[in-house]
Amino acid sequence: MDRLRARHHPGHLSKIDIDVVGPAALVRCLVVYPWTQRYFGKFGNLYNAAAITSNPNVIAHGKVVLKGLERAVKNLDNIKATYAELSVLHSEKLNVDPDNFKLLAECLTIVVAAQLGKDFTGDVQAAFQKFLAVVVSALGRQYH
Repeated sequence: MDRLRARHHPGHLSKIDIDVVGPAALVRCLVVYPWTQRYFGKFGNLYNAAAITSNPNVIAHGKVVLKGLERAVKNLDNIKATYAELSVLHSEKLNVDPDNFKLLAECLTIVVAAQLGKDFTGDVQAAFQKFLAVVVSALGRQYH
């Protein structure tokens, strides 16, 4: 996200409830794109939307993912370096298809829009999606 927009909209983005948005975004991703479930085999029952929604491992990991975005916000000048180790983990150990980061970013955008409502203006969306694109690129960096 460019620095001007990041500074212009901090109040809106600070309204994001990590404990709600993180799990909701991951749940949405696992339900809408069921093939992404293959990376979460150790999470237990992911049989249907109700099981995914109530799965404590999914809820906890959704919070971890969103808290990880705070690292990017705090390091806007060097997001790629901030996520270098995480990129290696996802590419070499977990073998996550990097396209899944884009899917999760889409789900996250939808959930944030729902939470912020009218405050999720076009400018806020543009800034948020630019920010997520940089994060997705950083997470996929090890793949290139």
